[in-house]
Amino acid sequence: MRLAIERLHDLIPLRDVINQYGLTAKKSLGQHFLLDKNLNDRIVRTALGRNLDLSNYTIIEIGPGPGGLTRSILDNNPRELIAIEKDTRCIRAIEDLRAVYKNKIVIKPSNALHIDLTKLGTKPIQLIANLPYNVGAPLLIKCLKQASHIDQMTLMFQKEVVDRLIAKPSSKAYGRLSVITQWLCHTKYEFDISSRAFTPPPNVTSSLITLTPRPNHKLTIKFENMEKVTAAAFGQRRKMLRTSLKSLDIDIKALGINPKLRAENLTVEEYVALTRAFEDRLMT
Repeated sequence: MRLAIERLHDLIPLRDVINQYGLTAKKSLGQHFLLDKNLNDRIVRTALGRNLDLSNYTIIEIGPGPGGLTRSILDNNPRELIAIEKDTRCIRAIEDLRAVYKNKIVIKPSNALHIDLTKLGTKPIQLIANLPYNVGAPLLIKCLKQASHIDQMTLMFQKEVVDRLIAKPSSKAYGRLSVITQWLCHTKYEFDISSRAFTPPPNVTSSLITLTPRPNHKLTIKFENMEKVTAAAFGQRRKMLRTSLKSLDIDIKALGINPKLRAENLTVEEYVALTRAFEDRLMT
């Protein structure tokens, strides 16, 4: 704690950082900066959980912006922080943190959608990020595809996205993203953050979620095949399964699934069964 207090005296306020580097949030990049230190500290404490020590972890942060969450992560002394940022203005601001935090930060100036996360850092790895609003879902899919490399993800999205990630079958929010996320990860809703906490304030409430990837040995089907099955099912959401899945030639009845049900009525386990049957058909 004393070290964190000393570091505070070496850092200029975030609003001054924004002015110094001209960090006017760009709508095209989905930027909404969270400057409140107490909230950023709370996000990191949530990621820590019962493990109050990050010194053994590599942390990956996507879209650090001016560095509010970055500072809170570094104050908890991770083994290494890898910050992925495509906005060159923000990169200059993050570079200033290197001297204060003894070079614990590695900056990857790139679009996170184009980076192979499996080649970053040394395990164990946590992903902690306030994801850009405009690419939150595609970034999540990318992270899920590489989830075996990550021990835990603590992520902020628009609340409606988090509602989809934790949604139960037969609910309005339940969809393709719900199935794929819950198949690969244990999900835990954490808390909401008011739009007023951000600069500039978005038009929606944000939510924090923790995703803990499941062990690899439980994932007995291929990601791309689960994508195909859920895309077919939810692509015609109001159709019965016998219609929406017709092109995949799956014997739905043989799996004990009522073909008159709709996509939103099936459990994650039933989608796993459908995907396994689809894979078996591909091999015949």
